Amino acid sequence: MSTSNEPQSHDLQDLQEQQRIRREKLVALQEAGADPFLHVTFDVTAYSKNIHDDFDQLEGKQVKVAGRLMTRRIMGKASFIDIQDKDGRIQSYVRRDDIGEEAYTAFKQYDIGDIVGVTGEVFRTQKGEISVKADTVILLAKSLQVLPEKFHGLKDKEARYRQRYLDLIVNPEIKDVFIKRTAIIRSIRAFLDGRGFLEVDTPVLQTVSAGAGGTARPFETHHNTLNLDMYLRIALELPLKRLIVGGLDRVYELGRCFRNEGMSTRHNPEFTMLELYQAYTDYNGMMELSESLFRQVAIDVLGTAKVPCSGHIIDLESPFARLSMVEAVRKYANVDFDQIPDVEAARAVAREHHIKYEPYHGKGNILESFFEEFAEKNLIQPTFIMNHPVEITPLAKRMPDNPEYTERFELFILGREMGNAYSELNDPIDQRSRFAHQEALRAAGEDEASMTDEDFILALEYGMPPTGGLGFGVDRLFMLLTDSDSIRDVIFFPTMKPRE
Repeated sequence: MSTSNEPQSHDLQDLQEQQRIRREKLVALQEAGADPFLHVTFDVTAYSKNIHDDFDQLEGKQVKVAGRLMTRRIMGKASFIDIQDKDGRIQSYVRRDDIGEEAYTAFKQYDIGDIVGVTGEVFRTQKGEISVKADTVILLAKSLQVLPEKFHGLKDKEARYRQRYLDLIVNPEIKDVFIKRTAIIRSIRAFLDGRGFLEVDTPVLQTVSAGAGGTARPFETHHNTLNLDMYLRIALELPLKRLIVGGLDRVYELGRCFRNEGMSTRHNPEFTMLELYQAYTDYNGMMELSESLFRQVAIDVLGTAKVPCSGHIIDLESPFARLSMVEAVRKYANVDFDQIPDVEAARAVAREHHIKYEPYHGKGNILESFFEEFAEKNLIQPTFIMNHPVEITPLAKRMPDNPEYTERFELFILGREMGNAYSELNDPIDQRSRFAHQEALRAAGEDEASMTDEDFILALEYGMPPTGGLGFGVDRLFMLLTDSDSIRDVIFFPTMKPRE
């Protein structure tokens, strides 16, 4: 069965015929010494948006515009064309008497999709259309393929993700999403730079897969020269904390991370992560920072902290709600883990509520499963979920008055985890025991458990000050601030399975 992007048989024949004609036109141009691919520069002096915005200043002046030929209306000795550039479209009026008979004959052979350059005068047509009256039109590159809109458009999501270049051509409104993406990155950097953070780079290739709370499966690779198995980083965490040990009190990195896990509307194997670490603070300081950061970025990019997304108005202006994980499960599942004494009792409650668990799961793992099943989906407005069990948090400090739990929070919005933060564990002895627990989980079959990073423990033995750390997948913030349903909508080139 054909999809909306698969032409029917008669359309396919027409498409193939048009492709053949385009190649014949290219050969004719090349044989005539007018190969369009030999043009290397065109001095663009104006774009569609500024011609429309600044028409009063540009009227009657010469400009040079360039872009993709999207429409044409040939009417004997005169024609109208629409050129699409990076900002939008501009009309051009092309007359044989203005550009010359030979050039006009060549111009009439241009195809939709060709890249053209126009030099001419800015004016307004009798119908009031702002245009460029062409003095010259040149072909800068030949399009040998027919744009999808000639048939059924490019509406299918998968086709748009696979051929983002076509998506940008025929659905130019999606550029706004990626323009906002850049604005969000710029705002994050400005916020952190303003608070005295130093932006750094850390290795993508690592010899130990660790960080990310110890719960992520890595991509594996091999370095031939060193004959060494290596991993693409799952997080930025441990190298950044080494820099805190070294005396850089405030550091952050915006970088690519990689997790060899399932794909969904919220997960792409390659994604953009922000991690930051600040000495002499804790997870309370990270709550203030993350709340202020999200609020300021929204204001910078959207002009408001009340964000429309998925049919809700997300309130980033008011103080974010705060609940412990135990409180959230008590509220939404009516199960009080403070009254559950041990792992056997937790397993019994899990069976009663049809919550699956593995033989190696402790009470804390089961608490997390209850939270994910009953509470997470209800957290629409910004909510800090605090004080996670120690079993699922190998890199955070224990709570002094309740050592089964840690000083950790996750920020949830629209039922999605948006950020993860700790009072960072700086006790090397406790850290080694946490890594040992993770290694035991790996041996029991938990392939997302963390490996032991001996050099990181050594760094902690030299002394790391009390530190707060925050990390979040920036792509999810892009989704929130652009009202996008899928992470693929905010990544230019999402990971896709190759076609057969």
